[in-house]
Amino acid sequence: MNLDIKYTHTCHIRVRYGETDRMGYCYYGNYAEFLEVGRVEAIRSKGITYKKLEEDGIMLPVSEFQIKYLAPAFYDDLLNIVTCISHLKGSRLYFSYEIFNQENKKLIEASTTLVFVKSDTMKPTHAPDSFINNFL
Repeated sequence: MNLDIKYTHTCHIRVRYGETDRMGYCYYGNYAEFLEVGRVEAIRSKGITYKKLEEDGIMLPVSEFQIKYLAPAFYDDLLNIVTCISHLKGSRLYFSYEIFNQENKKLIEASTTLVFVKSDTMKPTHAPDSFINNFL
């Protein structure tokens, strides 16, 4: 199944002290977790939870991750995570992201590809109908 989705969701997260280095910059590795928050909340906003997918025997591991750092985030910055679910192609689900600070300065651009897999075999599978129907 190929499906153009073009669904965008925005959520917010504040940079905590423990997520910064000695210079006060948000540590680069934390951005992957921020993207996960954006991804989970975008899917949740459509009535779907990772927990329910897993209970139904479906997992969504990341198969590709790309990020471009444009500017740093700092301790106590309020970040706006803009997540776009762009399309579904076979078992692959494509996301793009932008993160902005409270001054609306773009800090990162990123993308991930996730794969629907059966939890018992870890083999790729098609997205469940319940998932697809939430985006039609």
